[in-house]
Formats: sequence, C-alpha cells, structure tokens
Amino acid sequence: MIIHAFLRWIETAKASDRARAAAALVRAWSSGSIGVDERHAAEMAMVFLLDDPAPKVRLALAEALADNPDAPRTVILPLSEDQPEIAAQVILRSPVLTDRDLVDLAAGGSGLTRSLIAHRAALSPAVCAALVEVGSVCDALTLLANGSARLTRRSLKQLSERFGDDGEVRALLLDRDDLPSDARHALVEKVGSALASDALVQAAVGRQRLERVTREACDVATIGVAADTHGDEVVRLVEHLRVRGKLTPVFLMQALCAGRIEFFAAAMVDLSGQGERRVRSILADGREPSVRALFEAAGLGSDISALFADAILLWRKDAKRGEHRLSVTARLAARTRLAGDGAQQALLDMIEGLAIAERRQSARSYALTAARDAA
Repeated sequence: MIIHAFLRWIETAKASDRARAAAALVRAWSSGSIGVDERHAAEMAMVFLLDDPAPKVRLALAEALADNPDAPRTVILPLSEDQPEIAAQVILRSPVLTDRDLVDLAAGGSGLTRSLIAHRAALSPAVCAALVEVGSVCDALTLLANGSARLTRRSLKQLSERFGDDGEVRALLLDRDDLPSDARHALVEKVGSALASDALVQAAVGRQRLERVTREACDVATIGVAADTHGDEVVRLVEHLRVRGKLTPVFLMQALCAGRIEFFAAAMVDLSGQGERRVRSILADGREPSVRALFEAAGLGSDISALFADAILLWRKDAKRGEHRLSVTARLAARTRLAGDGAQQALLDMIEGLAIAERRQSARSYALTAARDAA
C-alpha cells in the first residue's frame, strides 16, 4: 500500500522532506481520493508522525489539519499540547476542540496556552468563565479585546473584582455596555481610590481636600451609573450600594435632586422593606405625612424626612408642568436657607452646593450661546 511505502520512506528522509510529505498526506486524506483502508492507514500514519523528532514535521501536520472539522481527535489533542508554535495552530483554529477540551487546556496549560485560547474566535461563555477564573491580567486584557468572546454578566463582574485595580482592564470594562451596574460602580470607586492615593495629586491638592473631592466625584459618577440602569439591574445596584454603606442621606438626596426617581424608588423599597407598588404609589400620589412615614421607615431621621418630602413634592409639581428638574434643587436650596436648623448640616450644604453647580453650568451654557449668536 502507498501508506506503507510512505512509512518506510520517512525513516530515512530529511526533516524538510518529511514535513512536505506530512502536508501531502493530510491533503490526500482530506480529499477523499483514497479508499477506506488507505484512509485508516493515513490516520495511523498521522498518529505516528506525532512522535517525529523534528518540530517542523509536527508543525506541518498541525497547519494542514487545523481548519479541518473532521480531523482526528487522536491527532489534534496531542498537537494542542505540543510546543507553543505547533499548539498555537490548533488552539487558535481547530473546530475539533470542544469547550471541555479548551477548559482542560486552560486549567492545566501554561500562561501562553491560556493566552492562545483567549485569542480564539467565538469563545463560549463556559470557556470565558474558565479563563476568568484562572487567567492573568494579560488573559483578561485579551479576552476583553476579543470582540467575539461571549462574556457573561458573572464573568464581567469577576473580571472587575480580580483585575479592577489594573488601569487597562478597568478602561476596557467601563467601555462595555453590558457591564453590570454594581461592577461599574465598584470600578468607579477603584478609579477614585487610585486618584486619591497618587502622591503627586495629594501634594498638589492636599490629602483632606482630595478625599472630599474624590468622594463627591464618585457620588456623581454613581448617579450617572444609576441613570443608565433599568429594570432588575436597578435593584441589583441598590443592593450593592446598600451592602457597601453608600445609601447615605446625602447620596439619596443627590440622586433625588438629579431626577433619578426610578433609582430612588428602588432604594426606598430596599431600605423600607415595603412593596414596590406601595412605595411607588406613595412617591407619586401620597400626601406629605405618608411620604414622611415612608422615608422614616427607610431609616431617614425625622429631622430630614421633611426635607426629602419637600423634594418629592417639588419633583411632582415639575413633572406635571414639564419643567426642568434643576428648578427642584434651586427651590429646595432656597427653602433650606429659610428653614435653617431642622435638617442635618451636611445635607443642607450638599443641596446648596448642587444649586450653585447647576447655576454655574447654566451660566456657562448661556455664555456659549451668547458668544455663538454674536459671531
């Protein structure tokens, strides 16, 4: 038989000739031009070539078989564990490798093996999860850059937990629309921590002021996260913030003044323990005593529940009139200046600060419009 002659010939042939012959053997086997017996003999010859001492022979075998969906697993699996240059051919390309094969390779292989898997097209959620579990920062970056990798919410959250301190990973995660809101908030806080711990920034701004500025910036960013969060994701974000102790009266008032009503309602449901329908009904139509009772059930003291109730009543009026939400903050600030001692000072200062910031933004917009009109 031809294959028998081939096996006798390779015993004395040069490595370069054996490599060319290996590729020709695969082409003949793939073409279907040989009979069943010779096809079986060709497969046995391929298995035999796995032990060839010349890497170029095994590389030729891997290159010829890598894209073939019918390639023998008895050949593909050993090639996937061969030298990196050889293994790369089948790890990156072979459709014969199953998810289980790839997970096993990721668990038992080297960092280079995991990197090759992370580059593979159309990675399944299971393989992505395995790489996230055991991979390095480099693997995380490769996965996030691989647009065809199907990363689940759970994998994205785990990536943010494991590698959120790395600036490049953080940037790639924050660019994703499918990043869970709780993970996004955690990354925002890591950005704040990185900024606050920078020695140069501390020297320029001062530690105490930097901590305050960072905290306020994180709160503003979290409000922005809440704006882009909807449905069940809002509930998860609220729970995440509660567990981290972030649902403070100051933060809740900031969310309310910013018009994040869906988020605020979810926070009241979580903190008060009352049903969602009841909470939304009270916020939308309840009288002031009912609104205050809801806030106090949520843990807001009686000294500030009246202030929150004022904010809700102002929001309702603006919602009915279709006015811009900034008027809520401005009018609330005017009320607190008149009311004075009833509410906590931190809350009063925050409301006034918001009103000033909104006024400054309005002035900037006005100046830009005037400049354009004058041009």
